[in-house]
Amino acid sequence: MIRLLLVDDQSLIRRGLKALLKLENFLEVVGEADNGQNAISQVEILQPDVVLMDVRMPVMDGVAATREIGQRFPGTKVLVLTTFDDDDYVVRAMRYGASGYLLKDTPSEELVGAIEAVHKGYTQLGPGLVEKITNNYPVSQPTPPPGWSELTPREQEILRLIATGATNHEIGEKLYISHKTVKNHITNILRRLNVRDRTQAAILANSIWQHEPHTKNKQI
Repeated sequence: MIRLLLVDDQSLIRRGLKALLKLENFLEVVGEADNGQNAISQVEILQPDVVLMDVRMPVMDGVAATREIGQRFPGTKVLVLTTFDDDDYVVRAMRYGASGYLLKDTPSEELVGAIEAVHKGYTQLGPGLVEKITNNYPVSQPTPPPGWSELTPREQEILRLIATGATNHEIGEKLYISHKTVKNHITNILRRLNVRDRTQAAILANSIWQHEPHTKNKQI
């Protein structure tokens, strides 16, 4: 059972999320908060596995709350719910340890999948968000690492899909390969690129492709 805390200053959104997530038998909404300060208090009391965190809230925004939760409660994952005009919030939340970022209009099945993935330790980014933050996020390796040239054609294909925010399930369906095969390829990609997770791989890839405008859209 994954224990969830819902954080949003709009009660209507919290009620909608709660009603949606109650349909999943492996999810349990253990609490709610209407600002970042209350979220921190609730995390301390309830010890949830995952926090669904809005970013724009009164008293304390979701970025500041994410930072403190990451410092004080490292066992709790934060999944930020954002909008396309929240780029600065997304960049700062990433620096402070958020485990994922999704648009508020993400389909319900994708939201549920992202919660499960974040709980397992994966990083999730909604479609389009990687490219929007690449220019603002500090990339430690702006030039191709040694392993870049070692990526196989299939690994390059998968990296391109990761960079669009595709989940493992979506990648498997797109390429007609099993979930286990997707995971094995991603493990190899992270090892070759010497990055920690799929988010860093996507940001690195996009930063390189920005300097190779014809490469990104090239068919493999």
